Amino acid sequence: MRMPVPRPRLARQALLATALALAGCAVGPDFARPRPPDVQRYTTTDVVATPADAREVAQHVAEGATLPARWWELFRSPPLDDVLRQAIVGSQTVAAAEATLRAARQAVLAAEGALYPQIDFGASYTREHNGARNGSSSTGNVVTGGFNLYSVGPTVSYAPDVFGGTRRQVEEQSALAEKQRYQLAAAYLTLTGNAATQALAIASARMQLDAAQSIIDDDERNATLVRQKRDAGKAADVDVLTAESQLAVDRTQIPPLRQQLSVARHALTVLLGRFPAEWSAPDFDLAEFTLPQELPATLPSELVHQRPDILAAEAQLHADSAAVGVATAALYPSFTLSAALSGEGISSNAAFPAASLAWSAVGGVAAPIFHGGTLRAQRREAEENFDATFATYRQTVLAAFGQVADTLRALEHDADLVDAERRALDTSDRARELQRISYQEGKADLLQLLDTERLYQQARLGYARAQAQRFQDTVQLLVAMGGGWWQSDELPGLADAQHAADEGRRNAR
Repeated sequence: MRMPVPRPRLARQALLATALALAGCAVGPDFARPRPPDVQRYTTTDVVATPADAREVAQHVAEGATLPARWWELFRSPPLDDVLRQAIVGSQTVAAAEATLRAARQAVLAAEGALYPQIDFGASYTREHNGARNGSSSTGNVVTGGFNLYSVGPTVSYAPDVFGGTRRQVEEQSALAEKQRYQLAAAYLTLTGNAATQALAIASARMQLDAAQSIIDDDERNATLVRQKRDAGKAADVDVLTAESQLAVDRTQIPPLRQQLSVARHALTVLLGRFPAEWSAPDFDLAEFTLPQELPATLPSELVHQRPDILAAEAQLHADSAAVGVATAALYPSFTLSAALSGEGISSNAAFPAASLAWSAVGGVAAPIFHGGTLRAQRREAEENFDATFATYRQTVLAAFGQVADTLRALEHDADLVDAERRALDTSDRARELQRISYQEGKADLLQLLDTERLYQQARLGYARAQAQRFQDTVQLLVAMGGGWWQSDELPGLADAQHAADEGRRNAR
């Protein structure tokens, strides 16, 4: 009569089949992209950035217009285009962001490796020696012996991802890599925006220097005129001292403007990844820039899919959602399968060991029973982190919309300011010429002339600053709208980020 054959193999096969059947299930929440904010405009009223003076450039906001990849080309400045190309190539900030992105991609590959069987190769060798005395007396003969133990062969292990913990880890790392792609886009956008801003700062400082130098030239002419009147007996020495004092005061405006120019030059040099001693920025002239008349403005519903800081915050939200899945999977059992094949032997002759082939197969399961509440607390911690990140994401969106609104209003106020400065300049210039004629004819005193000169000086500098501010706020708007980075082919990683952004927009629809 035959005894029943035990069926451990059947049990193992059933366990394996169950694990594979459950492998398609991943516990934890499936990430859903936040919906765009339900707003139709950035400000409560329409923005009008059109100066009343026909001599000034009128700017119009074109809602829904496409931002160009190289948005700085809207200013039609070849020197600016050349500097921006050099900045993209030489920026150390962008280089660091690219390296961080490459590291994040490797982290994804490392996480994906846990989804596959792990194969290792091991070998060991042991030499053992023993000795025993022949007989019971202390003078007995000593008999010695030794042998060699060795083992060599591969080991295969596999942890079925039954509840999706490993897949959630891969999802988390992939989301973090996606975040790094958007941070690369943010670094690119920040770099181009800062470089254009510094180029305009150079042009603005040079324009103000020209205005200040013209003021000094006028002061010198006034001083010469007063000396001539004194020599003719028509003015007192105090008038000469007053004119020379005004000249000395106005000359004090030059050093701070030169320092402002130097700071802008050095800042642009550093953005290009160079040393100030080896490269000098071009002498940008504001007259060589063209103020864009049409300002492309992204629709509010699309801004969240184009601003890299918002997309990076969304990717972090995705990573934290996957982390909840990882913490949830830790509450469930884990399975392991392993097998080993080795050649083993024992021999007293190391040169000619006797080998035999051995193999083993092991299946195991480990289920958490009691961990003092640690696992559930870790899951709650992950959930709270997700809530905090969602609030951060919302704040990032709010801040982005606030920045766009601020810049739109700034352009509107810039148009009003340049109108006011133009009127002040025209009025003070006419008053100055009339006062100079009156002074030459003896109908006005020196203090009246200097007062009108001072008003004209202030109007010259104010108009120069107002013009430069329009350019700088235009840069800020184009950057705040996303700068068209998703269409750029300047950096390899940007194409990947744009593909992810396009895919997200399709999913959102």
